[in-house]
Amino acid sequence: MPAAAGELKSRDGTAIAFDRYGAGPAVVLVQGAFADRRHPMMTAIATSLAPWFTVYGYDRRGRGGSGDTAPYAVEREIEDLAAVIAEAGGSAMVFGGSSGAALALEAAVVTPAISKLAVWEPPYHVDDTAPELPKDFARQLGDLVAAGRRAEAAERFMVEAAEVPAAAVAGMRADPSWPEIEALAHTLAYEAAVLGPGNALPAARLATITQPTLVLNGELSPGWMANAGVAVAAAVPGAVRRVLEGQAHNVAPEALAPELLEFFVAR
Repeated sequence: MPAAAGELKSRDGTAIAFDRYGAGPAVVLVQGAFADRRHPMMTAIATSLAPWFTVYGYDRRGRGGSGDTAPYAVEREIEDLAAVIAEAGGSAMVFGGSSGAALALEAAVVTPAISKLAVWEPPYHVDDTAPELPKDFARQLGDLVAAGRRAEAAERFMVEAAEVPAAAVAGMRADPSWPEIEALAHTLAYEAAVLGPGNALPAARLATITQPTLVLNGELSPGWMANAGVAVAAAVPGAVRRVLEGQAHNVAPEALAPELLEFFVAR
């Protein structure tokens, strides 16, 4: 369990809910799609790092206990992360997973308060082996949600962006947990907006990142994700890339946490 739970206000007045674990230098965790700060992956990482760090898990806007002020903009999400870092004392190391990794990278470009950055498989599309997405994917997802077709939005994101087989998604829709997935459907347009049209790699922006950066991939993840990791590590000056043996995109926290610990404690 977290040592404390709280709420802060982002720059635009949006309420951002957070949990705080442990004691020590600050680390902030940024979740990806279909997750909030209480997702088992995020809480497992937080509790694993808590003996050495003060770990902040927060709900990105539109999910969990956080508010959601319209209209959405990626810049507002970056301000949310900056507000959490301010709550943490004004400087923090940051971990982002999947689409949360893309948000963390975008934040590092403009947020010097991020002292170190570790990212897990930011899903940029850097070659033709990656799934092809419409350039206006974010708008299409948002339109589906606005029309009350939340299940269709979730299914499209899973099948087209996350490459979940349609038959598997059909099975998920019959599961009692499906309403929780639908409840987050409006945030999928936010994920698509963070990654930008076609999930194209923002190489020029990444080249301006000055923080020490660790890029992590899973050995068993799709080849296009590995290629994206290589491209991100090549774009960010001085970045280090590691591949975790036996891990796929849904990485086991017990495999990920030691890598984060080693990176965050290193001088």
